[in-house]
Amino acid sequence: MDARLEQLLAPRYDRVRRHGPETANEEILREMRERIAWYANRPQDEVEQRLEALEREWDIERVLEAKAASLSLMGLLLGVTVDRKWLWVPGVVAGFLLQHAVSGWCPPVEVFRRLKFRTRKEIDAEKFVLRVQRGDFRGAEIGHSASSEGPGWG
Repeated sequence: MDARLEQLLAPRYDRVRRHGPETANEEILREMRERIAWYANRPQDEVEQRLEALEREWDIERVLEAKAASLSLMGLLLGVTVDRKWLWVPGVVAGFLLQHAVSGWCPPVEVFRRLKFRTRKEIDAEKFVLRVQRGDFRGAEIGHSASSEGPGWG
């Protein structure tokens, strides 16, 4: 399972992992492996609770967007009510967002990765592995009779 997890999370397929600090990437992956191993022997209700928590977990993109919007609004509010000099804040934030949209990296990403915010792909990979361990995909193998029989299947 570890090799598949590595392949799912290969940095070349994930811009944030590719540009993020390597130590943070490794720590996030190590912690995910430990959680997956721990839940492999847990009762189904605990695995279900973990899957529900993963559904609610904010990925790094959502955190970046929420923080950027908050800072931009604060800068606009201060620029209008206190001093026009505060209007530089939304400009810098917009520049960071544009940089992130183009390259997958901007300075706040470094901070958020060190705070262990994960990409959507990392969160989805943990959900997938937990569901495989739980047996959600039994009978869904390629070539299974359900996938090759019936009208329109050849």
